[in-house]
Order: sequence, then structure tokens, then C-alpha cells
Amino acid sequence: MSGLHISVTPLELPLVHVFKIARSEEAVARTAIVRIRAGERSGLGEAAPIERYGESAESVAAYFAAHPPPADDPYLLALLLDPAIPPAARAGLDLALHDCIGKELGKPLYALLGLDPSRTPATSFTIGIADPEQTLRKVDEAAHYPILKIKLGTGTPAEQIETIAAIRARYGGALRIDANEGWSVDDAITILREIARHEIEFCEQPVAAGNPHWLRAIRERVAIPIVADEDCCSASDLVPLLGCVDGVNVKLAKAGGIRGALEVIHTARAMGMKVMIGCMVESGIAATAAAHLSPLADWADLDGPLLVAHDPFPGVRYDGAILRLPDAPGLGVRETAAV
Repeated sequence: MSGLHISVTPLELPLVHVFKIARSEEAVARTAIVRIRAGERSGLGEAAPIERYGESAESVAAYFAAHPPPADDPYLLALLLDPAIPPAARAGLDLALHDCIGKELGKPLYALLGLDPSRTPATSFTIGIADPEQTLRKVDEAAHYPILKIKLGTGTPAEQIETIAAIRARYGGALRIDANEGWSVDDAITILREIARHEIEFCEQPVAAGNPHWLRAIRERVAIPIVADEDCCSASDLVPLLGCVDGVNVKLAKAGGIRGALEVIHTARAMGMKVMIGCMVESGIAATAAAHLSPLADWADLDGPLLVAHDPFPGVRYDGAILRLPDAPGLGVRETAAV
């Protein structure tokens, strides 16, 4: 019987606004808190399952209930983090293990990784899909953030073009857009050509994943840089994207945690791609872990805790859009309510 114990607790996070993207919407985000204990040692992690990839808080709990850890030592990361573990579940365990190790060594995660906490990029703040009036109201609420990411992908091309024009008419900061696979190639080219005059920093995943030739066709015809999200989960996904995108969005829940994310980041760099560190709608546990990696990135989109009404696990501090990493050992996350 393993001396390393894993427990999983579902977490519900009511949101400030209903969060809608091209393929779904939610008023409450559902993640899973993953705790490990090995003797006196403990660690805290979070799995932020992505329904698109067939995971849920329930599937994370079921996986660990059926698969006891193969080793007692939390330092045996390569053995404990088997690639066969579903990505979000593996990410939750990965974070808990790194938290445990950091606490035992008395070092924050960024120090374990040899990173400079002063080099975190500013994060964007995301505006989900809504009707024009509500969209502009949300933009006004977020006007103090220097970077907004606007979700698109539903409605006619003309309506989406008008949305960006209306936002730009009242917001002077940087704009990024994300279609979450919601466009055809022709619509993507039409929309991106029209909104290019509004100084769009980049566009995430304009078309359905699994079609790198579509991404290439768009990239060759528009001036706005293209960033892969749903097309980029693990490092092995990057090879077909060479020459098709300008950058990739790295998320712990897709990559399987810190170790998987580092593989994606270093592979992307070797291929000449830019890197964004992203997140799901999640608590400060997963967002803080990602923030510890952000000094390796060109861009950050780590606003998950800002989208929830109350985060019971504060960690990374938001100085406006600047990410301030906690210097406490491990992830540096505090638990403010029993979960």
C-alpha cells in the first residue's frame, strides 16, 4: 500500500458574470482540489478539467480513486506523473507534488525553476461573449486593465466586426481576440482583415483544431498574428503547427501540469514560436502555479481568479495587470475557507 495519499474535492466557483465562449457558457466554474500527503509532508493542487477533452471534476476524482500512486516519495515525479494520466488530473497531482517539494525545501516554485519573479508579463483580462450593450458595459468595468482579450466566434462576421469597432471606440489599451474554433477559414480572413485597423495584438484559435493547413491559410492572408490554443496541448502537438502559427497558448490543464508545460514552452522556443501562459476559469491554486511559469512567456492570460466572485485560495497578487508572485514556499497559496 502506497504511503502517498491523494484526495480530491470538487470546487464550485460562482462567477462575476456568465462566461460565454463560442462553444459553451457557464455561471459557475467547476474544478477539483487535489491534496497529497506523505507522512508529515503535504501539497495542494488543482485540476481544472476541460469538457472539450472529456474531463470533469468527477472524472478526476474517479481516476485517483481507481489508481493509487505507484510510489511513496513525492520527489519521484517521472514515475508519479505517468503520461497516461488524463491531463487535467495529472496537472492537479503535478501541482500538489511541486507544492509539497517546495514547502519541504523552503523555496517558492519560481526559485525551484530558476526563474526571476520580476519578469512576469502583464496579464490580459477576458471579456466573454454577450450582447453588444452588455459587452460594452463589461469593457467599461475592465477599463483599468491595460490588456483585454475579447471572446468572439458567434454571430455574423459583420456583427463581430462591429463589436470590435465599438470596443475600440471606447477602449485604448491592447486588444487580443479569441474565437475558440468558432470561425470558418473564409470568415476568419474576412473578420481579421477588417479588424486589423484596430491594432489587434493577436488572434487565438480562429478555426477548429486538427486543421493546421487552415491556420496556415489564414496566417498567410492576414496581418494579425495567429496563436494556437485548442491545437496545442502537449509538446508533440507543435510539430504540425510549424509555419502555421506565430505562437501557442500553454495551459497547465492541457499540458498535464508544470512538467508538461515546460516541455511545451521549450519546444515552442526551439521552433521559433512565441509563448503565452494561459489558464481556465479556476482558483488561485492553478493560476498561481501558472504565474510561477510566466517569466518564461511573452504573454500572460492568467485572469481566472479575477473572473470568480470569491477565490478561496489566494496566491498570485494582481497589481492591476502585473502579476506579483508569492514568495512563500511551494505554490505560496493560502486557504481562506475549508474546501
